[in-house]
Amino acid sequence: MSQHFIDSSHTLRDIVQSKLARSPHVSGRNLRADVVQGEVVLTGAVATYYQKQMAQESVRTIDGVTSVRNELEVMSH
Repeated sequence: MSQHFIDSSHTLRDIVQSKLARSPHVSGRNLRADVVQGEVVLTGAVATYYQKQMAQESVRTIDGVTSVRNELEVMSH
């Protein structure tokens, strides 16, 4: 049963990563999304607070995501 949970987490992480990669607001950014028991932890850097918020919103509604911890850093030029 533990193996099934690990497989589910990897699948959810893959879905989250794919959604971020397709997002027009944050695609091309070096973002990381880890999933632990349904909680998505976003790390990396974006250029604006808007991108930070859009990254969070793009993954918040994915089935299986229970919460999002947004640790993205805004690195303005």
